[in-house]
Amino acid sequence: MTRGTGGTAQRGRSGPDSQGLLDSSLMASGTASRSEDEESLAGQKRASSQALGTIPKRRSSSRFIKRKKFDDELVESSLAKSSTRAKGASGVEPGRCSGSEPSSSEKKKVSKAPSTPVPPSPAPAPGLTKRVKKSKQPLQVTKDLGRWKPADDLLLINAVLQTNDLTSVHLGVKFSCRFTLREVQERWYALLYDPVISKLACQAMRQLHPEAIAAIQSKALFSKAEEQLLSKVGSTSQPTLETFQDLLHRHPDAFYLARTAKALQAHWQLMKQYYLLEDQTVQPLPKGDQVLNFSDAEDLIDDNKLKDMRDEVLEHELMVADRRQKREIRQLEQELHKWQVLVDSITGMSSPDFDNQTLAVLRGRMVRYLMRSREITLGRATKDNQIDVDLSLEGPAWKISRKQGVIKLKNNGDFFIANEGRRPIYIDGRPVLCGSKWRLSNNSVVEIASLRFVFLINQDLIALIRAEAAKITPQ
Repeated sequence: MTRGTGGTAQRGRSGPDSQGLLDSSLMASGTASRSEDEESLAGQKRASSQALGTIPKRRSSSRFIKRKKFDDELVESSLAKSSTRAKGASGVEPGRCSGSEPSSSEKKKVSKAPSTPVPPSPAPAPGLTKRVKKSKQPLQVTKDLGRWKPADDLLLINAVLQTNDLTSVHLGVKFSCRFTLREVQERWYALLYDPVISKLACQAMRQLHPEAIAAIQSKALFSKAEEQLLSKVGSTSQPTLETFQDLLHRHPDAFYLARTAKALQAHWQLMKQYYLLEDQTVQPLPKGDQVLNFSDAEDLIDDNKLKDMRDEVLEHELMVADRRQKREIRQLEQELHKWQVLVDSITGMSSPDFDNQTLAVLRGRMVRYLMRSREITLGRATKDNQIDVDLSLEGPAWKISRKQGVIKLKNNGDFFIANEGRRPIYIDGRPVLCGSKWRLSNNSVVEIASLRFVFLINQDLIALIRAEAAKITPQ
């Protein structure tokens, strides 16, 4: 009985253990059957591929080949990395696809993990903004270095150390460019708090020449303490350079290191001009309702009381010029009869074209030329070249040669024109080139460089010439 009870007791104790073993054996058989199924499927795929004669799958590496990225790719990749980091922080692996199922071991890890949700870390957002700032920072640095010169930075630093007021610096310092108050403030804050800009600015200022540094330091603004010491010098006294040199020796800590006695004297005179000394007072404005301005003072002036001041020098110059012009007019009047021999002005009145000595007339729009010899030359008169007929009296003759042509009268009474200039001469519309000649008849139109003339022949005188030539010819 005891053995039977003991056997039952042992069987009863081994009940839960046997149940656990049974569960583990079932799980092992399930995993083993699953692995066998996967192997059988892989074997079937390989067998089908070999039966079809297909090429086996090519091995490939999963490593990423690095190459240079464009700006848009950089932004997209940074956004993708931030999103994957957020997903990884929330409990999902970034390397696994959303469609793949977790394994049994992963399921156990998930079941053993605490159920409390982990808050996502806000780390990616600062990283993204930091990367964007880094990409934009060199552009800002180069932009600032382009406008702000090392001399400007040194001027700004000295002026701020003297006045402690950026508004006074903007109004009192003359930079290389015309900066606004906002630009001055931004540059000062950048020199203080931006390590990149301050480092570059310090390197550039160290490379300045000592003479340039001394010139910049001499332009430093005066501080309030310096102006207070200068204002104690009386306005009625006549201070010399020794006075200001003594002031520099007595207060070496108050004055700037680049101050000289001459600079102190110039600034003291400026303060005296604007009534900024201690013993000076500003003159009060008039107490009337209206302040007298320039226009009101001008209206009060009586024009009748103003004297008419005569300029004797100007009157003498005008008298001399009038006398010179009258002399030139008198000379032209005396030379008029000389020009009338060959050139007669055309007027509205009809005048006889010929006389007993005129063989022919070359008549233009403004003047007429009388031919009183058997041969005359046409062209443009100059100082070195004198001709019989100056065509520049008719109009613009800058295209006409100095010796354009020659008109000859032969013994038989015929007139011929020979072209000796560069440009052609047109006779009744026909061109006569250089080196050629053409016969002129009565009322022929002669055109030379856009100047037109009519050639008129004295028929009576030419008839007498022909008669005489006929008498001589038979003998």
